[in-house]
Amino acid sequence: MHCASCVSLIERRLKKFEGVGKVNVNLATNKGTVEFDETKVGPKDFVKAIEAAGYGAEIPKMDGGAGGSVQSQNGKASLALHVIGMDSLHCANIVEMALKKTAGILGVEVNFALERAVVEYDGAKADFGKIKAAVVAAGYDAELVDGGEGFDREKDEREKEISELKKRVQLSALLTVPVVALAIPEMLAGVAAFEYPEFINRNAAIIQFMLSTPVMYLNRDFFTRGFRALMSGSPSMDSLVAIGVGTAYLYSVIVGFGAVSGSVYFETAALLLTFIVLGKYLEAVAKGKTSEAIKRLIGLQPKSARVVRKGSEMDVPISEVVAGDIIVVRPGEKIPVDGVIVDGASSVDESMVTGESIPVHKRKGDTVIGATINKTGSFKFRAVKVGKDTMLAQIIRLVEDAQGSKAPIQKLADLVAGYFVQAVIVLAVLAFAYWIVTGQSFVFALTILVSTLIIACPCAMGLATPTAVMLGTGKGAEHGVLFKDAEALETLHKVNTIVFDKTGTITKGEAVVTDVIAFGMGEKELLALAASAEKNSEHHLAQAIVKRVKELKLKVSEPSSFNAVPGHGVKAMVGKQAVAIGNMAMMRKEKTAIPAAAEEKMHALEFEGKSVVAVAVQGKLSGFIAVADTVKESSATAIAMLQAMRYETLMITGDNELTAKAIASQVGITRVIARVLPENKEEEVRKLQVSGKKVAFIGDGINDAPALAKADVGVAIGAGTDVAIEAGGVVLVKSDLRDLVAAIELSAYTLRKIKQNLFWAFIYNAIGIPVAMGALYYVNGFLLSPVIAGAAMAFSSVSVVSNSLLMKGFRPKA
Repeated sequence: MHCASCVSLIERRLKKFEGVGKVNVNLATNKGTVEFDETKVGPKDFVKAIEAAGYGAEIPKMDGGAGGSVQSQNGKASLALHVIGMDSLHCANIVEMALKKTAGILGVEVNFALERAVVEYDGAKADFGKIKAAVVAAGYDAELVDGGEGFDREKDEREKEISELKKRVQLSALLTVPVVALAIPEMLAGVAAFEYPEFINRNAAIIQFMLSTPVMYLNRDFFTRGFRALMSGSPSMDSLVAIGVGTAYLYSVIVGFGAVSGSVYFETAALLLTFIVLGKYLEAVAKGKTSEAIKRLIGLQPKSARVVRKGSEMDVPISEVVAGDIIVVRPGEKIPVDGVIVDGASSVDESMVTGESIPVHKRKGDTVIGATINKTGSFKFRAVKVGKDTMLAQIIRLVEDAQGSKAPIQKLADLVAGYFVQAVIVLAVLAFAYWIVTGQSFVFALTILVSTLIIACPCAMGLATPTAVMLGTGKGAEHGVLFKDAEALETLHKVNTIVFDKTGTITKGEAVVTDVIAFGMGEKELLALAASAEKNSEHHLAQAIVKRVKELKLKVSEPSSFNAVPGHGVKAMVGKQAVAIGNMAMMRKEKTAIPAAAEEKMHALEFEGKSVVAVAVQGKLSGFIAVADTVKESSATAIAMLQAMRYETLMITGDNELTAKAIASQVGITRVIARVLPENKEEEVRKLQVSGKKVAFIGDGINDAPALAKADVGVAIGAGTDVAIEAGGVVLVKSDLRDLVAAIELSAYTLRKIKQNLFWAFIYNAIGIPVAMGALYYVNGFLLSPVIAGAAMAFSSVSVVSNSLLMKGFRPKA
């Protein structure tokens, strides 16, 4: 694909299939994504349709980012094996039979030419170890195809494309220079006396034909694609090149061999192709640089891991590590996958995730993240998340998905591109006819025709948005901000109201018991009863109480009954005592009397920003337990910066008004929406939107999923190593609200670049096409040379990509 019209053509072809839903084709990444009903149509149909339109296509292996393995919902899995030593059809048959005899194998496809075997199996009955053992028993060896192979293949193909284009530029230029040199006498006719020897002058046209024809052949893909697209009724940029250059070349052949008298334009045809292919080469180099963020992320992945198996340590490819493996990490080594330390301790550099340069001390029970660097000691850890489930793999997948998506602003370019080439062809023909009718020579009108066709450039329009999106999402990943799609990247800075969830967003989400006030029993007895009742609750306040009781090493009993009352609290039977724990609404529901003096104590604790739960035993108030969640150090700074940027800030929480306002005052938020149940946060967001606000909601991505989805932009706080949060369009990996400021700055900067790119793409064509049609001829006799038109066309797309590459220098203020 070379231009926006190519994208438009392919999208239209794919949408024609019954059962196809959303289609997204991206010029910058050369990728297409299709949503379809597999009972009506399939990927092979799409490949045929794309090839029929004059392009090439292939279906990538859906390896899930790890070892070529895909786990489907029905328990089936598949993996791709590199079989070592399989070098004939006989060998392939042996391997195939050995695999088919293995329990749990559902299907096998073996290709000895590629030394590859694709195995489908029942994940409950077989795994990589058993499959490899079967291959080894048959006399061969096997390893999983590297999980990064998909990206490596794309990288190799891109480098191959750049290398081929470079060779074509060099050969085309080498052949074009003498063609142009032979045209100099005619160019200088009437200006200076310049002639070659008689033999050369007499045979100049033939020599030019012999030199320019290889240039045409070297760049024949423009003609094959262009005319095929033209015949299909959906012309592309290649069609413009094919018509323009082909017309100049054919006319020159007719004149050169004496069929008609006139001048030849072999140098024009050769120079045009040389300039165009030079532009494509520069464009390919520049496009390659837009994916450097993904390259860096891929480069962070370790290639192997030191795994303990059968009592001994062995180095295995990273793709062969499975969950549960015990992995040894020595000083200075990268941690291969995500897991939990089981033995030893060390300091780990987690700057690639957190941005903090100070190493974090890790000991038994702590979580470690793949691709981070072990600094000092040695330790063993159990692999928990491997392959596509590691934090780094999730980040790579999110960035790739975002880079392949389309921003809403691109709709304008897509609309124009759909009709652009057809319109240019019509304009070029009309201009040609006009100049013939007004008495100009055929050569004059032909020059106009060729210049108009060649100067038109849908490439720049097609590259304006996706290149900026690729750079924007890549820069975001560098700074711990993951944009899940281009729409979120474009929209974030346009919001005017930012709503923050409290727990885990503004605060650390680590509630601790701060006060225990008991009535009629000891504080420890009250805590033990409360912890026993709350033992099965997942609420953060309950967990804080249970954690405090464990710290005090108090006895926790198993409740004989447990009932959670959403938004209120819990009821449980602990021994023979009925225990009710919750807020004041819970106490009223249970008809528990609250003395005025006790209520004053509770309000005093709430005024300090603490969450207070009341504990009733056998229907009588027995005490209060206060729990506080400390505010993140960065929250106040981030919110102050957002307010300085004129964003309205609100806090939403299920806490009572006093507690909520106490926390809000610590970070500078004046507007608070309190006592909101989790399921009602979405409704509060909707109310703000109905009032005319454009809302961004910031939450933890779990309890806040409906509100994140409802907001104009949902921003999820990264939770541990699980960054692939479904709800929301933006993920803050480091859980630092200052990154929200950086995300907004990057969103505004990216959209500014997109607008600049689109402006230059449109203005170039708006000025260039009329000039090429001869608009200035009546003003100052100016006639645009097709060669200059070709150079301008090549420059336009390169300039757009280069403007996007300036984004590499982006540095957030936050």
